[in-house]
Amino acid sequence: MKNGKILIVDDNEGALSALRMLLDTEFSKVITLSNPNGIQSAFRQHDIDVVLLDMNFSAGVNTGNEGFYWLGEIKKISPDTEVVMLTAYGDVELAVKSVKKGAADFIMKPWENEKLLATLRSTLKLSLSNKEVQELKARENTLKREINRDSKMLVGSSPQMVRVMQMVEKVAGTDANVLITGENGTGKELIAREIHIRSERRNELLVTVDMGAIPATLFESELFGFKKGAFTDAKEDRVGKFQLADKGTLFLDEIGNLPFTLQSKLLVILQNRAVTPVGSSKQIPVDIRLISATNSSIEKEVGEQRFREDLLYRLNTIKIELPPLRERGEDIELLASHFLGVYQKKYKKSGLRLSSQSIKKLQKHHWPGNIRELQHAMEKAVILAEDEVLKPDDFSWRNSESLVKNDFQTLEDMERAMIEEALDKYNGNFTQVSDKLGITRQTLYNKVKRYGL
Repeated sequence: MKNGKILIVDDNEGALSALRMLLDTEFSKVITLSNPNGIQSAFRQHDIDVVLLDMNFSAGVNTGNEGFYWLGEIKKISPDTEVVMLTAYGDVELAVKSVKKGAADFIMKPWENEKLLATLRSTLKLSLSNKEVQELKARENTLKREINRDSKMLVGSSPQMVRVMQMVEKVAGTDANVLITGENGTGKELIAREIHIRSERRNELLVTVDMGAIPATLFESELFGFKKGAFTDAKEDRVGKFQLADKGTLFLDEIGNLPFTLQSKLLVILQNRAVTPVGSSKQIPVDIRLISATNSSIEKEVGEQRFREDLLYRLNTIKIELPPLRERGEDIELLASHFLGVYQKKYKKSGLRLSSQSIKKLQKHHWPGNIRELQHAMEKAVILAEDEVLKPDDFSWRNSESLVKNDFQTLEDMERAMIEEALDKYNGNFTQVSDKLGITRQTLYNKVKRYGL
């Protein structure tokens, strides 16, 4: 099958004619030029894959300088297009010099047809491979930008959030490890994303790992990857999260949920900056910027010997503490207005606005679920809105006492309300809440995720 486009540049019309006849069966298009001044125009008109370029164009000149010049021009116009130089027999030194300057190969005149065809076939493969690599890189960069782009935005003008953003600004340009703390739903992932976007690694991936959602048995394979055949279901090699985040940022969310027995393995990786996939003995270096987050008191966990102190030192070179929404009174109206705009657009509604009484009600609420709870409240209000003005009655918060009195509530409703009430009472402290409810932190975490608290 004919494939690719070739441009032949030679001032000898006889050579052009012979080459055109020979190569017409090999290439989908053969373009010929007797004057190199037409090279730029040819590239504008055609997507050229290979150029066969003579070394000399002026009568009596055999220095090769003209060929070197046009080789350089072609590489400026299209760096991925490969060039094969045509040179007179005996000018091997010039031909070798042309390869050093960027030519893929050279052919001596008079040429041997089979050798010429073999050289051009391999050069075409190289050129198409170059273009494929560049296309993949372009797609990869586009994918990275799409992954790193987030429709959410940090909203807030309260003094607490101003201080947080000042800290983000200071640490973003460094590679220091950052630990973000705060109650569930305060926006820890958004802060991690903001640090990444403002960092030198912004053009690489931000890889998020929900540590609370990874079973202990899958910890190593998920984070470090595995080789084919390492275990029963390992039907192919898989890259772990650390390798995926190489040159970028790795965000370990809910790091406090990592079992004590696995913390030493994470510590070793952070110390060595290299991972060993499951089923392999080869260490693979990784270059990452690490950001972690937790809604628990890590210091208390360390004191109770549930979290390694040496790992904590690795994680919190810089600590950023996010305030709960109840301490950001002036931000509640801003956030509510922001989410109102988001969900009006999503559900194709327009003209909705909050009444002053609704704003007061929102500001008085304790928000145990923080920003995430406010977001869900606004979404529900927009969906159910019957008037343009959202009134206080459009916002309701359930509690366990009212649920018990209502015979028509489900067990899930009651469970959700009890967890919400406990989170409110203990200010989002997962350890205290799980102890009082008689469930494990992992179970509590999964239920909070499930109910969107």
